[in-house]
Amino acid sequence: FARRITVNTPMKITGPALHNPLMQTVDDPKGEIILGTMQNCANGFTPWGTYLTCEENWSDIFVKKAEMNPLEKRYGISGSDDSYRWNEVDKRFSVDATPNEPNRFGWVVEIDPYDPHSVPRKHTALGRIKHEGAAVTIAPDNRVVVYMGDDQKFEYIYKFVSEGKFNPQDRKANMHLLEKGTLYVAKFNDDGKGEWLPLVFGQNGLDASKGFENQGDLLIKTRLAADAVGATKMDRPEWIAVDPYHAGSVYCTLTNNSDRGKEGKAPVDAANPRAKNVYGHIIHWLEHNGDPTALQFAWDILVMGGRTDTDKPETKGSMKGAEFGSADGLSFDHRGVLWIQTDVSSSTINIKDYKGMGNNQMVATIPGTNEFRRFLTGPRGCEITGIAFTPDNRTLFINIQHPGEPSEGLSDPQHPTAVSSWPDGDKAGRPRSSTVVIVKADGGIIGT
Repeated sequence: FARRITVNTPMKITGPALHNPLMQTVDDPKGEIILGTMQNCANGFTPWGTYLTCEENWSDIFVKKAEMNPLEKRYGISGSDDSYRWNEVDKRFSVDATPNEPNRFGWVVEIDPYDPHSVPRKHTALGRIKHEGAAVTIAPDNRVVVYMGDDQKFEYIYKFVSEGKFNPQDRKANMHLLEKGTLYVAKFNDDGKGEWLPLVFGQNGLDASKGFENQGDLLIKTRLAADAVGATKMDRPEWIAVDPYHAGSVYCTLTNNSDRGKEGKAPVDAANPRAKNVYGHIIHWLEHNGDPTALQFAWDILVMGGRTDTDKPETKGSMKGAEFGSADGLSFDHRGVLWIQTDVSSSTINIKDYKGMGNNQMVATIPGTNEFRRFLTGPRGCEITGIAFTPDNRTLFINIQHPGEPSEGLSDPQHPTAVSSWPDGDKAGRPRSSTVVIVKADGGIIGT
């Protein structure tokens, strides 16, 4: 079943943006087939056995020299050649040459791992953002709900509710469940309540007067639609995890936002209560009546990241036990233990006022106890990511990402081994990203 999917793999467009003029290019005049996916972040998996990969920092690849339009500015298209330079070898990534190509990235992509000849599909009904992940759950009425975070400062939390219903006996029909449905964006009110605002053309002022031509056009401009309805600007929404033992209970890591409260930026609010939030927090919400399709919820903050031995409000943590900052990866195991992976940047670890957080790590907690236990620490200059358990909870996969990441005061980019030689250790080889497989010596359940 093995296959390799690249930035040149043909992929189908599904949902409201199919055939939309903003999805059409010279090479694809009908707006039906996109070449490739890239800059993918976290994952999701469906009850019908497919894999969801999420396009995150895709805008970094595109370069435009001419003046940006509002849509390009809102998604962060670059005006510089100093980054990846793909635009020099493939005109697709020069927005001046192919202005609609950026609109074809920023989607959730569904892949069938059981059919290596299947064509991956970009589901436009789930919105176009910088997707950190896609957490899938089944509602009591068997509709499919997908929770998603947009991983940039002051961006939003979304959920998609399918029109159709999951049928465990009909995989073929389930393959179309992410093609039709309603996309919502979250508003966290100061009273601990919240609401899901529909991003539907013709509702809440989302019409031509706000620059939207139809539903497909609106979803290509998802961020602008979320701005227009007044959603809550969050501190970098990353992974989302659904509690398997408490119906409608959902958690999201808000990894950090050092710009919160700065002049000209969004101020603190109840759901994002810390200015200069360098260590982030984890937010929790409970859907009304435990139903993930509900339009109202109650919310609270699980934990504030940081240190417990400081009085500085921007760095003080609220946890007991293992301290951590910049929670990123998030997943429940089959026992209901919540596992957290961190991504404190090397530059933040090295800042004088914030030293002491050490390397990035993985901790575990039982929600409601406020007790956090450290499970592992990573090599220097890395991010811990990619939680995946086998169904019996006896094998755990994690990723060591960009070990030896250089930062000011730590190393010269030309000599990364000054920071780390993972995974070669004493061989002092060039640091490399790695997947680690963890089992207990006695073959038991991880975390016991």
